[in-house]
Amino acid sequence: MAQQERGNRSRRSILEAAARVFDERGYDAASTNEILASTGLTRGALYHHFPSKEAIASALVAAQSEALVVPDQPVKLQAVIDLTLEFARRLQHDPVLRASVRLAVEQTSFSRPAQTPYEQSNATILDLLRQAREQGEVLPGVDLQEATSTIVGAFTGLQVMSQVYSNRQDLPERVSALWRFLLPGLATPGMLARLRTAPLPQTAPQATPQATPQTAPQTAPQTAP
Repeated sequence: MAQQERGNRSRRSILEAAARVFDERGYDAASTNEILASTGLTRGALYHHFPSKEAIASALVAAQSEALVVPDQPVKLQAVIDLTLEFARRLQHDPVLRASVRLAVEQTSFSRPAQTPYEQSNATILDLLRQAREQGEVLPGVDLQEATSTIVGAFTGLQVMSQVYSNRQDLPERVSALWRFLLPGLATPGMLARLRTAPLPQTAPQATPQATPQTAPQTAPQTAP
């Protein structure tokens, strides 16, 4: 048991170090030497967990799906809004998630898995929008597939802009503004006054839990909501 715990700590250390390097330098410019220098582990310890830099990147990309935690909200449109706001907040503080998003967005030599983070985000949001429609929250005639792709695409563009201009410090505000523009074309009139587009205030400073990615399947070569 103690040996397994040490192995888990080593694996987390490698992933967190790799996340910082990938987030700062990108996949192609990063090296396993830099990652090792940040962990203090031996090369043998690294290869015990990950046979290559690509295997590390695949494990990091998989972390994005773990950040898609659907809020427990009876109003499903509010759940979609809160999902994007929480994802934005975690992008500000979680290096593993930031690296995952960069790996998914950038055009590099990294071979992404067949199921991309965008497909996972699309599936999660589309399911919530379908539930919202069943509850009478969505305007008649709204194309839910189109709405989903617009939400995911707009969020992805906003987080890239926010990274460039403010290192994502203004990302929650940008996401709130996005929803103020989108909701009149999505929500029924009676829902508009009930929906909150701003993040809930943080009552006390908390450490953001790190994503704990799982190693990608060996047969696979993972933004954002």
